[in-house]
Amino acid sequence: MYLAYPGALEIPQKLFFEGFFADWCIIDVVILDIIMKTLKMNGILALTVSFLALPLAVQAVDTNSAAATPPKPDKLTTCPVSGEKLGGDMGKPYVFVYQGQEVKLCCPGCKKDFDKDPAKYIKKIQDAAAPKK
Repeated sequence: MYLAYPGALEIPQKLFFEGFFADWCIIDVVILDIIMKTLKMNGILALTVSFLALPLAVQAVDTNSAAATPPKPDKLTTCPVSGEKLGGDMGKPYVFVYQGQEVKLCCPGCKKDFDKDPAKYIKKIQDAAAPKK
């Protein structure tokens, strides 16, 4: 009857459980294989969705009301920080927007001085843009 291995006649349950666990080991391997494939596909899907959604997120950031309105132009022909002529020896002006106001500096080095006291330099720019009486 249970002569699959020596001692099987003494403990017939042993043969049953060995066969039962062997089947479970095969099922375990199949289940683990399916789980790993599913996790791999979920990872690929998550990365793909995030890369595809990134441009949409950037576009959504650009549609807020502050960015939708153009900045006030800087009418100065000289750098408000150093007094140098814009577009002169330093090349193209360094342009950025500060609180809805376009700011033109002669070089990126002036940005450090601008950041120390921006209100002072914004006032110079706004005074130049104000209508003269």
